[in-house]
Amino acid sequence: MTCSNCGAENPTGLKFCEQCAAPFKKRCAQCEFENSAAARFCGECAAPLSAAAPGLAPQPGTTPSVQLLPKEADASALEGERKTVTALFADIKGSTELMRDLDPEEARAIVDPALKLMIDAVHRYDGYVVQSTGDGIFALFGAPMAHEDHPQRSLYAALRMQEDLKRYSAKVVADGSTPIQSRVGINTGEVVVRSIQTGAGNVEYTPIGHTTNLASRMQSAAPVGSIAVSEATRKLCEGYFILKPLGATKVKGVSELVNIYEVTGLGPLRTRLQRAAARGLTKFVGRQREMEVLKHALEQARTGHGQIVAAMAEPGVGKSRLFFEFKALSQAGCMVLEAYSVSHGKASAYLPVIELLKQYFGIALEDDARKRQSGAV
Repeated sequence: MTCSNCGAENPTGLKFCEQCAAPFKKRCAQCEFENSAAARFCGECAAPLSAAAPGLAPQPGTTPSVQLLPKEADASALEGERKTVTALFADIKGSTELMRDLDPEEARAIVDPALKLMIDAVHRYDGYVVQSTGDGIFALFGAPMAHEDHPQRSLYAALRMQEDLKRYSAKVVADGSTPIQSRVGINTGEVVVRSIQTGAGNVEYTPIGHTTNLASRMQSAAPVGSIAVSEATRKLCEGYFILKPLGATKVKGVSELVNIYEVTGLGPLRTRLQRAAARGLTKFVGRQREMEVLKHALEQARTGHGQIVAAMAEPGVGKSRLFFEFKALSQAGCMVLEAYSVSHGKASAYLPVIELLKQYFGIALEDDARKRQSGAV
């Protein structure tokens, strides 16, 4: 191995350079990205990093066809890791009928763009695509990249998926083909996740548990063109999304009836503070000085002198609550527009500005392009 720091040649298998003691980087076997020596997952593609020699990619023929992690991995890694995740299954409804009378190449030309839209929607909200099922995908949220709001992320991804597929379906129909419709099923719960090396440097990150099975059943129970979620996911996402009860349904492999809900759109809530406010907040005390500063800025704005106020403090000390209380006391006679920075909004740099404009012009999620344009004029 060649040290990237001093250029010295070292024997294979070392973790540090013999000449300068610089740590060797771990090269991802899947995308060849060089990660730090302490990394457990690739920073480029999120694939698990094996415990093989740093800086060296596995050579073809050096690993068996299927094995659970490298032999150097410790016992705890071999057993897997217990996590709470949200599983998402999506497929194209009626794909068999769609492809029955088509040449395989023609069918691929129709199905592949739809699969890409599904995968892009998952990646936009930092989900992980476990596998493609030919006419659909299986994805995880909350692992291997952990997010505390993974249930909400999965529903945002599902809504975007359906919206993008509707536009694609309209294009396909205009070209004289059959409409593309999909079903999405989502469930949240505990699984054990582990890495399986399938040879030639390919690593699969797979979950084991009833959670994924129930998510697959949610997909089967979903009406065509809709999103179905379980009771567990509903409890974590209620208020953030509009959920329509579909009733209790008998699900294969489950002895009791399972409550299923259809996701029909975004709800009124965007933050945890808003959800807490709906349940009831504790009494607001103190912060008189900060409240006076906000009131003074408002009076200046009312006299025609525009103001900007920024609240800066450590997380959790009450910045959002301060503005919540100020708005409740002072919004009379004012037009109030609100926007929030959300953890899944990294892909849109101007997301808060877009939200402000949508509120000002009264643009709703279900509005078509013509109505959005007329509202903004």
